[in-house]
Amino acid sequence: MNIIDNTDQEILAIADPWWDELVEYSNTGQYGKFIKNFAYSLMQGLNEIEVGRQFSQSDLARNLSEDKDFLGIIRRGEHVTVMYRVRSTKKPGEWLGRLVLGYEKGQVKIFGASIF
Repeated sequence: MNIIDNTDQEILAIADPWWDELVEYSNTGQYGKFIKNFAYSLMQGLNEIEVGRQFSQSDLARNLSEDKDFLGIIRRGEHVTVMYRVRSTKKPGEWLGRLVLGYEKGQVKIFGASIF
């Protein structure tokens, strides 16, 4: 089972609601809910101190707009990267949102999530 074989529509059916949840939990600082769909390998690599600092101090991470524009999907190896144009409710400008999905033990999981 490889997620790169899925259609864009099948990938977006998973990615869109998960991205929306990440924005919600980031804005509300709900770390436990934020990581609920993360792959085990991603959770192991997270620096909880850094993530906690972002939740408490980052204006961007705490003020993400719910509006997003789908930009595209990149397929590589056993993962797909879904890209969104995102905005802040407090900062002018646009950012690139990146959500990396793949399979872990037969279930789709998040292998990366970031905003640049």
